[in-house]
Amino acid sequence: MTDQSSPDERDARAYTRRQAREAWLVRRRRKIMDEIERNRRGEYTVPTWVLAALLVAIIAAWAALIIWS
Repeated sequence: MTDQSSPDERDARAYTRRQAREAWLVRRRRKIMDEIERNRRGEYTVPTWVLAALLVAIIAAWAALIIWS
């Protein structure tokens, strides 16, 4: 008997490159559509990198104000 939980080696190569790319595009579109729906519902969050960049800009401006005033 074969174990059904382990993936069959043939399944890993079941898709052609074109089919794999189409599947990737479908997943990407779905992810983008889900994000747009969340944003429309008001569940938008600011990315961490934006917050970090804003903090660095504020600290740099504060330091520049102290140094050059």
